[in-house]
Amino acid sequence: MSESTRTLDAATLDHLQSWVGRTETLTDDITAGPVRGLSATLDRDDAPPQAGTVLAPLWHWLYFLPQHRQSELGPDGHARRGGFLPPVPLPRRMWAGGRLTWDAANPLVVGDAVQRTSRIESVTHKAGRTGDLLFVRVRHEITNARGLSVTEEHDIVYRAAAQPGEPVPPPVGAQAGAAWQREVVPDDVLLFRYSALTFNGHRIHYDRRYVTQVEGYPGLIVHGPLIATLLVDLVRRHAPDAFVKGFQFKAVRPTFDLHPFHLNAQPSADGRTVRVWAQDHEGWLTMQGDVQLA
Repeated sequence: MSESTRTLDAATLDHLQSWVGRTETLTDDITAGPVRGLSATLDRDDAPPQAGTVLAPLWHWLYFLPQHRQSELGPDGHARRGGFLPPVPLPRRMWAGGRLTWDAANPLVVGDAVQRTSRIESVTHKAGRTGDLLFVRVRHEITNARGLSVTEEHDIVYRAAAQPGEPVPPPVGAQAGAAWQREVVPDDVLLFRYSALTFNGHRIHYDRRYVTQVEGYPGLIVHGPLIATLLVDLVRRHAPDAFVKGFQFKAVRPTFDLHPFHLNAQPSADGRTVRVWAQDHEGWLTMQGDVQLA
């Protein structure tokens, strides 16, 4: 990487890495409204949620939502940098992946009063071909009155602004053949509904002018957490009686709203692990992961 593409000097990196170890604790209530909304958004035929209904895996992302004042938002629709997360001076921010475990003996249920304790685990710099990359790893622990229920490690990547003619990482072809498959049409309404459910103001998901003219992408970007939720949902549709006890996933390539994309899942011979992946209309891998079942 040339000095002209580097934007993070040693002093800035030291400052950002001083965020490691910071913690934040939030409280919330698992209410039925968001569950009904996501069930409708995913086009599921679920029974209406009521007190005691078990929260589906990854649906805890509907809670502990950041609700910043309008005056506190930055130009990308996120809150201005700083606070709990380090103030990374790189404009493009993406959910890169994560690792989650659920306690089968203590699932979150509608009606729970819950607490999430978060800790900055690491702030790591890498030199990419087109500039700096900064990875922030956050660990979350979610508890209810009965104890620990969900543990999550959340990876966030920050990138420099797109430059004209910058090289694009070569795509990776998705594997062929899957026992379970589903096509998803990522239209504007789907992206809007998920943004609304998660109170996500990031403009790359709904503002076509911003995402194409400012961030340099060809279309609206499908939320990484939405794709992850759809992959786990595919497993739930085909193994409705299994309990999802673990999930690891990694975003490989952005998915845009310009074409349908496909979800794929392949269970292991013993049925305890399911390999999942998403691919775009050209067959390129966009997300991959593994689901562990109990």
